[in-house]
Amino acid sequence: MISFEFAAASDVGLVRANNEDSGFASTHLLVLADGMGGAAAGDVASAISVAHLRSLDAEIPAADMLPRLRATVADAQQDMLARVAAQPRMAGMGTTTIALLRSGSDLALVHIGDSRAYRLRDNKLEQMTKDHTLVQYLVDHGKITAEQAKTHPRRNVIMRALGDNEGATKLDESRLDARVGDRWILCSDGLSGVVRSQTIAQALRTIPDLNELAEHLIGLALAAGAPDNVTVVLGEVVDRPDPVTRPSITVGSAAEELRGAPAGSTTAVLPAVSMPDAYGTAETSADADAEADRTPAARSRATQSHATQPVAESLSPRRRRFAWIFAIATMLVALGVLGGAAYSWSQSRYYITEDAGEVTIYQGIPQTVGAWSFSHVAERTGLAVDTLTPVARERLQTPVVRGSLESAQDFVESLRTTQVEPSPTASPDASSPATTVSPATTASPSVTPTPTTTPRGGTK
Repeated sequence: MISFEFAAASDVGLVRANNEDSGFASTHLLVLADGMGGAAAGDVASAISVAHLRSLDAEIPAADMLPRLRATVADAQQDMLARVAAQPRMAGMGTTTIALLRSGSDLALVHIGDSRAYRLRDNKLEQMTKDHTLVQYLVDHGKITAEQAKTHPRRNVIMRALGDNEGATKLDESRLDARVGDRWILCSDGLSGVVRSQTIAQALRTIPDLNELAEHLIGLALAAGAPDNVTVVLGEVVDRPDPVTRPSITVGSAAEELRGAPAGSTTAVLPAVSMPDAYGTAETSADADAEADRTPAARSRATQSHATQPVAESLSPRRRRFAWIFAIATMLVALGVLGGAAYSWSQSRYYITEDAGEVTIYQGIPQTVGAWSFSHVAERTGLAVDTLTPVARERLQTPVVRGSLESAQDFVESLRTTQVEPSPTASPDASSPATTVSPATTASPSVTPTPTTTPRGGTK
């Protein structure tokens, strides 16, 4: 049976204060959304996009895939418009969106924005989406080269995105086949903007485990400075007679906004997002209380209190004491079992940090409870921290967690490539005249289109 093996990971990066990316992965569906607009709630926009699209995580007839994707994106847009109408300071919210939906061996892909989908087939990496950016428009019309686009001052201007703008959202749509062995990666520009496609391709070819692959790709972006949020969603087409059922994965902003919500939830998950003051006016206490009473957590608390109160009142004092003793004993046993399992799991992890000026790999997790440490030195690498670039040194201020020793060693090898070579001191040569090299100039395009369809705040 054709299916997706999948993984996903997201990181806030080294510069941004919060994560505006969202991602989703399952056996049927891969989704990535990169929110934009900053204070205009880009994190909420990406979470809304994922919340709606993940409702398609089911068996859907191949002929219905593109119509369903199209309609679901339209629903997400209407949701954003409704939220902005209720909270005007959220105006300008927007997000890129890529969704890859599978039905048997058929795939449907929809895309808007500058996030990317790549496919590795027969060891060849192919970009399956085209960026909806100003610089891509200029490249397509011969105004600048692809190399010039990488450093163009307006390279972050988005021409098309999903947001609170009126009118139909124009998606790029395609039907594709799912071939066993194909590997797909959906990524935000936090990866594609700082890591070369050749490097991404090499990782896809050489790292078999998708979870380790996701961590490795995030690590590459972090080692390159990670000026933006970094999110990757991975899928590999497999054919297994009895595929293992795994729960879906949600990462990034959507993982926070949709925490605890059922998989098919959409607008009910985010009934009226309570925005901080930066996003909108403060709620009255009565409004906040009313909103809190509608949340799943509040309903759960109310159900628990109503269910347990009559039982507690019916117990005699003696039986109540016995119940408490039994409960405490049970809890202690459970904590012992869970504690042993937690320690065992912790020893399957590794992390990289600085110790005595040297890059060091630890086995375990960077946590202690009193005098009890959950880690120990696994390998001293001999790599001096003071030989690394400032960005790499800053990255090591927070332990870099990896899922295996091999993955940790790969990260260290990536650090070695950032070592700063000492500048040789050359004595002046009187016989060699000084040469001044003028920087190359790039001609400005004669016509610059206006991104009329971009949501307000469309520059990321």
